[in-house]
Amino acid sequence: MLIYDLFKMALRSLIANTMRTFLTALGMIIGVASVISMISIGEGARQQTLSTISKFGTNIITVKPGRKKTRHVSSDSVQTLLLSDADAIEEHVSLIIGAAAQVYRPAQLKFGNKNTNTTVRGTGRKYAKLANFTLDSGRYFTKEEIISARRVAVIGATVVKNLFPDINPIGQELKVDGNNYLVIGITEAKGALSWYDPDDQIFIPVTTAQKRLFGMSYVQSIDIQADKIEDLEQIKKEIDTFLRIRHGIREGEESDFHVQNSSQWLNSWGDAAKTFTYLLGGIAGISLLVGGIGIMNIMLVSITERTREIGIRIAIGAKKSEIMEQFLIESVLISFIGGGIGIMLGILISRTVSEIGGWETIVSTQSILLAFGFSVAVGIFFGFYPARKAANLNPIDALRYE
Repeated sequence: MLIYDLFKMALRSLIANTMRTFLTALGMIIGVASVISMISIGEGARQQTLSTISKFGTNIITVKPGRKKTRHVSSDSVQTLLLSDADAIEEHVSLIIGAAAQVYRPAQLKFGNKNTNTTVRGTGRKYAKLANFTLDSGRYFTKEEIISARRVAVIGATVVKNLFPDINPIGQELKVDGNNYLVIGITEAKGALSWYDPDDQIFIPVTTAQKRLFGMSYVQSIDIQADKIEDLEQIKKEIDTFLRIRHGIREGEESDFHVQNSSQWLNSWGDAAKTFTYLLGGIAGISLLVGGIGIMNIMLVSITERTREIGIRIAIGAKKSEIMEQFLIESVLISFIGGGIGIMLGILISRTVSEIGGWETIVSTQSILLAFGFSVAVGIFFGFYPARKAANLNPIDALRYE
């Protein structure tokens, strides 16, 4: 018997029991929809997280004071990096766009009758570009203002909201720990992460922060931006060698600084988010297995109900392989129908979550093929035993069956 004829027989059998077919396929529908929607939500969360992290700068190498493996030591209090180190790196290290030293501490800001606590970050004039900060209005401080340690400040969007809700802050003077600073610029809002708000800080010249505000001669970190991401490792090694020579560290001695690669941190976040996506997809995939068990159960019931039909077909010359193929086709059809409806439902759920919840979702072709392929595979796997059982029925016993 041709496959086409077996397909028509299987389809007629499923249509004759429409409600039972639908309820059997329901497990596959829910399973496929769950896999697609969970993977799309997880992938959307991963892309959103990486996109948000990339706002803080890409291709960045950060030099921190102190030994990386030293425990219970805060780099804020280690005094092994100087402002001159940043200048020397920018001048002598190749393949970089620029370098910017930083010092940072919390401080109280006050304007009129309003006050707030925020982070004051002393930086170089290239820091804004390195950290992907763009100005909404005003300007960044100049090289002359850094050299002369002028009291000027560029403030974040959250600071503007807290201290200047009704007026333009450009040209106004705010107090930073009791000292007046002229506001010369406002950064565009980046948006807060769950643990950090980049807009809740102000930027002042690094020399101003060192000499006039914090009273320190060292820097707490140096950010260096590579021209190309593929050069990060080479630049990292060059910086390490350069600073060891500059700091007079002999061979075999441990460095008094450590160099971090931002791409490694970004990749770690991406891998963690990807693992979370796979976890969600795996949990949703369990429902596909439950749906497969449902298919096996219904197919066994169907074989019991159609025992005499199977016996008659065998008696008039049907081969075992044809009986097996017929029931296997029925099982796969249920999975195929359930998978198709599940794909549409999964896409609908993903779009609904995106529109109503404001959560970015990404429905990829890969997730659709994965869910659909797995559903068909489940149909074949769980349909094989009932089909084999039907094919191995004894025709005499089958004809006697009531």
